[in-house]
Amino acid sequence: MKCVTVKWNGKEYEIEVDEPTMTVKDFKDAIEKKTCVRPERQKLLNLKLKGKTPDDETKMAAISLRPGTKIMMMGSLEASVEEAQRIPDNLPTVINDLDIEEEEVAIENRSEYLKKVEKRVKEYEIKILNEMRPGKKLLVLDIDYTLFDHRSTAETSVELMRPYLHEFLTSAYKNYDIVIWSATSMKWIEEKMKLLGVSSHPDYKIAFYMDSYAMITVETQKYGVIEVKPLGVVWGKYDYYSHKNTIMFDDLRRNFLMNPQNGLKIRPFRQAHMNRATDRELVRLALYLEDISELSDISVLNHSKWENYRKGGYH
Repeated sequence: MKCVTVKWNGKEYEIEVDEPTMTVKDFKDAIEKKTCVRPERQKLLNLKLKGKTPDDETKMAAISLRPGTKIMMMGSLEASVEEAQRIPDNLPTVINDLDIEEEEVAIENRSEYLKKVEKRVKEYEIKILNEMRPGKKLLVLDIDYTLFDHRSTAETSVELMRPYLHEFLTSAYKNYDIVIWSATSMKWIEEKMKLLGVSSHPDYKIAFYMDSYAMITVETQKYGVIEVKPLGVVWGKYDYYSHKNTIMFDDLRRNFLMNPQNGLKIRPFRQAHMNRATDRELVRLALYLEDISELSDISVLNHSKWENYRKGGYH
């Protein structure tokens, strides 16, 4: 009997493996008892046998896991799946992705929220992964549904990765320092970037990651309290980044509510198994980033019309 660790949803679960008799199906059943994620919803991303995903009848003994091995799992609870299935996948915007610009006037300038940003600047610790390059612009990227479909069924993380991700990041890195900011935990961000090959890619480097602790809450009349990603946290820590040279990609408009002139709402990447062959969002956005890279102030642009922009202006 040995124990392995299954990492899911930012938590770790110890699972006992009785190798002589346990099959992969038995292993998944044991995981369900700990996490309540049904076996058919489980994606055990680094459980491999000779480089391939083992079938349910494979004996765990054949996989030869070492004690303490960590296996990353992706999968949704049934309640979450049911909720997601009620949302049509072809909607041009996310339900309740706020039209707050029309409802709130200059919410990004309200003193109570600016004080929260100041507090994050003082208290939030950033671990620099790769040295920043003064003179470069800054690109801040979300993960879920922006670079990665975290809900669709797949055997490997590569199948859930947005097409042309590495080509996009390689192109962007020429003119932009790159930051990953996700509304999840730092451990989850690190695992995802490792599995996608982003953290170790030879052609580009990520400056640093930011997680949910860098976010703040704001209150709106229509939708109540929501969390947002204030770029002022970055600008307060590194003075060579500012509203003039920063752009953020996110599938949720509300995430850049504190910096509406710096946000670009990317089309969400869902149903990866159906859309991998046709999704070209990152290819087109790479060209946009290159076209605007020489501007002294990119906050004057209307990023919602990015598809109509060509070097020199809108067409």
